[in-house]
Formats: sequence, structure tokens, C-alpha cells
Amino acid sequence: MALPSISLIGATVSILIYFFALPYSITAGENLLHQSPAARSRRPMVFPLFHSQPNSSSSRSISIPHRKLHKSDSKSLPHSHMRLYDDLLINGYYTTRLWIGTPPQMFALIVDSGSTVTYVPCSDCEQCGKHQDPKFQPELSSTYQPVKCNMDCNCDDDKEQCVYEREYAEHSSSKGVLGEDLISFGNESQLTPQRAVFGCETVETGDLYSQRADGIIGLGQGDLSLVDQLVDKGLISNSFGLCYGGMDVGGGSMILGGFDYPSDMIFTDSDPDRSPYYNIDLTGIRVAGKQLSLNSRVFDGEHGTVLDSGTTYAYLPDAAFAAFEEAVMREVSPLKQIDGPDPNFKDTCFLVAASNDVTELSKIFPAVEMIFKSGQSWPLSPENYMFRHSKVHGAYCLGVFPNGKDHTTLLGGIVVRNTLVVYDRENSKVGFWRTNCSELSDRLHIDGAPPPATLPSNDSNPSRNSSSDIQGEIQIGQINLDLQLTVNSSYLKPRIEELSKLLSKELDVKSSQVSLSNLTSKGNESLIRMVVVPPEPSTWFSNVTATNIVSRFTNHQIKLPEIFGNYQLVNYKLEPPRKRTNNNIVVTAIGIIAVIIGLSAYGAWLIWKRKQTSIPYKPVDEAIVAEQELQPI
Repeated sequence: MALPSISLIGATVSILIYFFALPYSITAGENLLHQSPAARSRRPMVFPLFHSQPNSSSSRSISIPHRKLHKSDSKSLPHSHMRLYDDLLINGYYTTRLWIGTPPQMFALIVDSGSTVTYVPCSDCEQCGKHQDPKFQPELSSTYQPVKCNMDCNCDDDKEQCVYEREYAEHSSSKGVLGEDLISFGNESQLTPQRAVFGCETVETGDLYSQRADGIIGLGQGDLSLVDQLVDKGLISNSFGLCYGGMDVGGGSMILGGFDYPSDMIFTDSDPDRSPYYNIDLTGIRVAGKQLSLNSRVFDGEHGTVLDSGTTYAYLPDAAFAAFEEAVMREVSPLKQIDGPDPNFKDTCFLVAASNDVTELSKIFPAVEMIFKSGQSWPLSPENYMFRHSKVHGAYCLGVFPNGKDHTTLLGGIVVRNTLVVYDRENSKVGFWRTNCSELSDRLHIDGAPPPATLPSNDSNPSRNSSSDIQGEIQIGQINLDLQLTVNSSYLKPRIEELSKLLSKELDVKSSQVSLSNLTSKGNESLIRMVVVPPEPSTWFSNVTATNIVSRFTNHQIKLPEIFGNYQLVNYKLEPPRKRTNNNIVVTAIGIIAVIIGLSAYGAWLIWKRKQTSIPYKPVDEAIVAEQELQPI
């Protein structure tokens, strides 16, 4: 079953470890199935789960501590609301935006609950692919620090710096050094920028090399997990939520930390000691109200039922898949069955109708329910187990597959589309709530996040604001953005002033704060450099404001007339404020220098005058010498 438009990312399924290393210690135990664009004509494959045997010389392991926070403490902690981008079946993953460093550098990272480390390509990486954003440049961050070699980590050959390495089931890998820097979570987060340890890649192989996303944000259970780091510092409660957009919608939301859950959310137990991955107590499946004739233990084989946000589809043990497929086919028997997108694989696909309306699927395909040990059930709509055929209009295919020799049940992102999933690690449970993920903030009334950031008003002076003393506050003196527009430069040049005014209006700033330059042309496209500065030389932008400006261009929230075509942000740079000398000191210094120069000049004049008066006056006549006669030759 392969789709030209589908890539499988992050199937964390082949190397599961029961233990995690001490702080900064890494073992090759996470498995995402990454599929490059070139491999989209292949069926995403799942490899059998097996245990890795940690090398005693390269890894150290202890059991995972189970973190608990006092109830009174957890309620008062902030959370970070972050948007999700891309589409699960088109891109193979969802990403979120993180900013690292001072000034902040932006990255698009794959959201993966099965990964325990966050990493981005490093500037000195010679074997890293071309991704969505520029590589991280530690040398440009004033707050970056390498994690020095210590007894609790794996070290490089020189025994100077901690390193990490990850190997994945489909033979891709990531390795590099560990660094620590400020991480910013965007302008919708209650969290201020926080220091965290992350991986700075020096080598990428396989699909990690070819994917468009920059790297991975690790949400799994482990000391290097971003969630664990924030929890250990007491910054958020031990919980996070993911909400994936529905079919043809994409996007969604991620929330780091606890929030008020809906009262009708369905919870199931999740045993943290069973594996480092998030599992649920699945005991049965209903199709069209009829429970499949299966022993409940079929869902408890190997590592049980694993919930992994980085996996695209769902994979059931062979017996469970056979029963599920048969039940679905029985309910849709009038539909014509057709071949899948790839003739090399036998997919279960149906020709529904000439219409391609997703809202009609629930009238055609049966309702499915996941049954938990508690007796509660979690309803699935067709978009949670079907995907659109990439070659036949109006056709859909089953997004559930057999897991081969592996007896683990793996539920990927397709199963939780338009579903808020809460990973309540503090109470060892996972919750589900059907919702429109594109409207999650409004439906849950998630509050406390600051309003969308705007540039300082004309009479503001952020440099005098007490907020500048807040730990982690980053000051930006200039924002440089390289924009590519789909119009020729010869057409754009006479309209450059008009474009500058339009951009300043969109950003709600004075026209004097925006300047355009470096206009170059490449075919029918133009590249321009846009510079945004604060209203006054003595002011600066906060990192929240600066990242919001960049995000508005990245997410195409800036609206321009059609005459300027479409635009794309191809690069950006945030520069710190230039060092300013105190004006009073400058004026005083200039005054002192002027006085010194004046006194020196006056003194020189007096000396010269005195010398002139000491020379005796001689009449002109006394200086005349008598004329001598010329001697004959």
C-alpha cells in the first residue's frame, strides 16, 4: 500500500528499551519509520519489535523515575500552547515550531511522542540534508553552551563533550553533540524561554537526511525528553496534549503542561513501567456495534497497545487485523473494491462515489469503537481508519495494516485525527476527546497565553520596561527577512515603495521601520531583503514580538494584493541591539576635549607671541649689502 502523496514518519516500533540512560546518556532505542519523498511510492513498512542489548561500554541505564507533582502545585503551573503544521498523510508527519538560541533561530520539528531527544542540524554538519530552515548556528547564539563530558553521558573521542546517537528501524540515523540553550515556544505560550538540552546533529542518514522537516521534538519518557526537562525544573505539570487535524484539514495543536480537561474525556490506564512508550489498556474493537470475536489478550502481546504520534497508520496483530478487515468489508459489501495506489501491494480500497466529500464517509463506512479495560469505549469515525486514494477520485483505502511477526498493537496518528489526546503522565493515564482540532483553543477556552504580539507603539520604550529583567528575555534590535515573490524584478522595482508601505501596514508599524533592498531576479521570481527596526534607536523588540513577525511570514498570514504574486520566506536573521554609548558621557567627553584643544591653542599662541617680541627690530637699510662690481674675465 503506497501512496505517491504519503510518507511515513516516525513509526517508533523496532527497538523498545525498558530502561533509560542517566542524564545525557543515549542508547539507540527509538524507532521512527521515516520515508523520504523518493520513497513515497513504497508502502510504509513496520519492522518487528525487539529488545536492544545496550553496550556496556557506551551506555548506562537505570529505571525510569515516576514523577509526581502535588495537586496544588500542578494547577498553578503554566502551559505552552503551540500550533501544529503540515498534514499527516501528505507529509507523513505533523510539525511544530521551536526557537533556539539568542537571538532565536527557528526550526520545524516533527512531533513525536515516541522519541526521547530533541535535535536539529548543526552548522558544522557536513552530512545533513537540505531542510525547511537553515541549520542551527551555535556560534551565533550568545546563550549556547556545549554539554561537557561527564560520567553520566557518552563522550566524544576527545572526552570533551557529551554526544548522542539514534538509530531507526528503516536504517536511518541521527547523531551529534549535546548542547544547552534557550528554547522559546512561540507567542501563544505562557512559558518564557527556558534553557534545555538538545542534540546538535553532525550526521544524518536515510530518510532523516531527505525529509523536509528540520528535526524531531522528543515528547517520550526519558531524561532528554523536552517534557521531562520542563517537568524536572518544576515549570509545567507532568502532562501534555496533542490534537491532530482531520482529513483534508491538517494542522492542530500541542499543549505542554496541564490544563482543564473536558469533563466527558475518556481515560484509560497507561503503565509507565511496561515500556518507555505510551501504552493503553485496549481489550477489544467494535465494528458497527458488534464486537470482534477476539481474545482480549491479542492486544496485550509483546509491548501491548502503543500510542505513537510519530507513526502514520495503525498496525494490528495479524489475527486482529484479519477480523477487523472482514468486519469492515462486510459492512460495505455493496461498494466496488479496487486496487490500491501501488500495484506492488494488496491494499483494501473501495470506490465510494464520484463525490469526494469527506463529510459523507460516516454514512458509508461503519462506526468503530476501541474498548478499554475499564469498559469505556472510544469512538472512531471513518477518517480515523481510512485514507484517501491518491490516484482514484472518490476512492478510499483502509489505513489499518497487519503487523506481521510483531504482536504489538501500534496506533498511529491516523487513529487520533480530530481527537484531543492527553498524556497525563502524572496520573499514569491517557485521555481521548473527539473535537475539531483546528478550533481547540476556542472550544477549551485555553487562557493565560499572551495576546498576539505587536510591535512597540511610537511612544513606547521597551528598554526602560521592567520586563527586560525577566530571566530569558531576549532583545532584538533588527529583523532581516529574505522574501521570494513570484513576480519579475523589472515589474517589482517601480512598485517597491508601494510594497514597503503595504508590508508596514500589515505589521502595524510606521513605514519608516520597514525598508526593502537587495532586489534580485531569478526568472519570473524576485528576491528582496526586508529589514524591520524598532520605532526608535533606543528601543528593541522582545523575542516574542520578533518570532511572531517571522511566524506571520512563515505561515503566510501577511496579505498582499495579487499584483505582487505569492511570497515565501526563504531566510531570516534576528540581530541583537547595537551597543550604545551613554549620550551624557559622549557630550561631556566632547566638551572636555574641546576645552583642552582651546586651551592648547591659546597656550601655543602666547608662546608664539612671546617669541616675536624677543627678536630685536632691524631697519631695512641695515640689511642692504653694497653692490660689488663684476670682475673682468
